[in-house]
Amino acid sequence: MQKIIVPLDVGDESSAIALIEKLSEVTFFKVGLELFTSCGPKILEALKSRQKRIFLDLKFHDIPNTVKGACLSAARYGVDLLTIHASAGKDALQAAREGLTEGAAQAGVEPPKLIAITLLTSISSKQLAFDLKVPLELPEYTLQMGLLAKESGLDGAVCSPQEAAKLRDVCGNDFLLVCPGVRPSWAEKGDQKRTFTPAEALQAGADYLVIGRPITAAEEPALAWQKICEELGVRS
Repeated sequence: MQKIIVPLDVGDESSAIALIEKLSEVTFFKVGLELFTSCGPKILEALKSRQKRIFLDLKFHDIPNTVKGACLSAARYGVDLLTIHASAGKDALQAAREGLTEGAAQAGVEPPKLIAITLLTSISSKQLAFDLKVPLELPEYTLQMGLLAKESGLDGAVCSPQEAAKLRDVCGNDFLLVCPGVRPSWAEKGDQKRTFTPAEALQAGADYLVIGRPITAAEEPALAWQKICEELGVRS
């Protein structure tokens, strides 16, 4: 099932490798801030040596010159997806794209798909309004962030599956949508506030589903993976 991305949300390389070995049928893994800060690009090398696809989810958010330099460096890793916050602004998004193009050319690799974070799925409508003081309704805000990403030349966006259908309708079929906050019907929601089941998220227009704890925190991760694949009516 190549549409499911499994996050390696662990704190060290040995734990990550153990999880990768348990989930030998998974083809696409996410490396986030915790693991990358712990062990750096070594984990990317470990994944590439096993012919796995990589979503490097570092969620860059800084001034244009800084994100350009960061993306230039990240492009050399040869990963498949890379994230930046849309709220960094148009100049930073365009600079990030330039950095990826330059870095990939220098390394002789294909640049990663650059994906914008519209809004973290842990943030509720109430938090958006009262904590962050954003006057827009949550669906409108995520739509505006997605449109900003598309206008800035990015390849897609990370969004809740609840916003996927509208983004797909407005941004078109060539705009990648990566959806965290996906929980099988039998799994707990955890700290995700806006969730869909895997089937609902795909039907809404998601290209990739990020499914973590229902798989990685299960007593038998491989069986949980198979259960999700069966729920979607596909072989693992």
